[in-house]
Amino acid sequence: MSPEFLLVSFIVVASPGTGVIYTLAAGLAHGGRASVLAAFACTLGIVPHLLAAMLGLAALLHTSALAYEAVRYAGVAYLLWMAWQTLRERGALSVKPAAGRRPPLRVVIDGIAINILNPKLSIFFVAFLPQFIAAGEARPLLRMLVLSAVFMAMTFAVFVVYGLFAAAMRAHVISRPAVMTWMRRTFAAAFVMLGLRLALQER
Repeated sequence: MSPEFLLVSFIVVASPGTGVIYTLAAGLAHGGRASVLAAFACTLGIVPHLLAAMLGLAALLHTSALAYEAVRYAGVAYLLWMAWQTLRERGALSVKPAAGRRPPLRVVIDGIAINILNPKLSIFFVAFLPQFIAAGEARPLLRMLVLSAVFMAMTFAVFVVYGLFAAAMRAHVISRPAVMTWMRRTFAAAFVMLGLRLALQER
C-alpha cells in the first residue's frame, strides 16, 4: 500500500464534511453507541459508489450532466432537510430521555443516505483510485476492492474517533440548555453550508 494513497485518503476522510458533521452530531446528542452507528452508516454509504464505479455507472455520472445534477441536488435537498430537522430538535441533535432516544435504524438510514447522495464520492472512485492501479495490473478489480476496503476502514476508524470524542463531551453539553441551543444552530448551519457548497461546486 503506497504512502501517497494512505496520506491522501486520510486527508479526504478527516476533512470536515457531511459524514463528519453527522457523526459528531450523533455523538453529542445520543452518546457513544449512536456515534459508532453513525460512523458505520456513513462508511456503508460508500459501498454503492464503489459498486457504481466497478459497474461503470460512476463514469456515466461523471460524463452525464443531467445524471450528475440530479444526484447533486438530491443531496442538497437532503442536507437542507437535515438542517431543518436539527433546528426542530427532531434530527441528529434531538436529545431525548433514554427510553425515547432516536431509533438506531433511523441513525443508520440517515448516515447511509448522506453518503449515497454525495456525487463527489463516485467521482473519487473514478478519478482517484485508478491512479493507484498499475496499467499492467493482473487483477485490477481485486486491487480496486483492496484499496476501497482500506479507504472504508480508514473512514470508519476516523469517524469513530470523531464520534466518541463528541460523545465524551455530551454530558458537558446537554446539561446546559443554552449551549445545546447554540450547538443545534451550529450544526444546522453546517448542514446548510455543506448543502450550499455542494450546490455551487463545479463538476
